[in-house]
Amino acid sequence: MPRTTMPDLRQLPVLVVDDVAMIRAVVRAVLKQIEVHDVHEAPDGAAALAMLNERPYGLVISDWNMFPMSGLELLRTVREDRRLRETLFVMMTTKEQAHAFTAARRAGVNACLIKPFMPAALRKVIEDVWPSDQSSALAASQTATTQL
Repeated sequence: MPRTTMPDLRQLPVLVVDDVAMIRAVVRAVLKQIEVHDVHEAPDGAAALAMLNERPYGLVISDWNMFPMSGLELLRTVREDRRLRETLFVMMTTKEQAHAFTAARRAGVNACLIKPFMPAALRKVIEDVWPSDQSSALAASQTATTQL
């Protein structure tokens, strides 16, 4: 019986979802520093969902508080869709909204990050969640939380 190989997640693009263009730019810059160049952006969860339905992404980095579809609604929709449910997902929110991470964890988020963050904190979360080699793929399914 042939063995199924897991796709290299790093070969798939990253989707950055935030209603603030400056945050999307900061995340993109950090991704560039760690040699991730195939980055797509969406201004809210609804736009992100449309993009996720068009092509696979290796990682979604999403804000919590957006309209018309929040990051939590996006996460729940992704986890309920059998085609998307394995997509790695990092949730970002402000310190004042950090209590929301409990709901995000219940919904299946892979990691949480409090804004504002230092680029090194984002880089660490991405490296913890998004394996650079196949032997680390199992670790990606565990939840990581970084708080500053």
